[in-house]
Amino acid sequence: MKLCLVVDDSKIVRKVVRKIVENLGYQALEAENGQEAVDQVRSNPVDLIILDWNMPVMDGLECMKTIRADTALAQQPVIIFCTTENEFNKIQEAVMAGANEYVMKPFDEAIIAGKLQQLGLLPGA
Repeated sequence: MKLCLVVDDSKIVRKVVRKIVENLGYQALEAENGQEAVDQVRSNPVDLIILDWNMPVMDGLECMKTIRADTALAQQPVIIFCTTENEFNKIQEAVMAGANEYVMKPFDEAIIAGKLQQLGLLPGA
C-alpha cells in the first residue's frame, strides 16, 4: 500500500486530508510542521506528501527544499503543495523548488483525486 504524509499545522486540515487520501487507497501519516515532516520522510518510505506552506518551526517551502536535497533518501516522494498562497510568483517558486503539483485551499476529495490521477498516483489506476 502506498504511503502519504499529510503536513499541516491545522489538526482539522490534517484529519480531512488524511480521510481523503485513505479513501483513495493510501495509508497516511501526519506531521504538524516541516521539521516533523523531514523526520518522518527520513524514517518512512513515503510515496506522496501533501504539504502546507505556512507552518511554524519549518515552513513547507523549506521542508520541501530539505527533502529534495537529501541524497540519503531511498526515493524522492511526490510533493503536492496545498495552501492558501495563490500568487503566481509563489506557485512558480514552489514548482521551481520541486513541487510536483499545487492545490489551493479550500479543496475536496475530487480535487485531490484529480491531481493524483494527473500524476499517475491513484492506487489501482
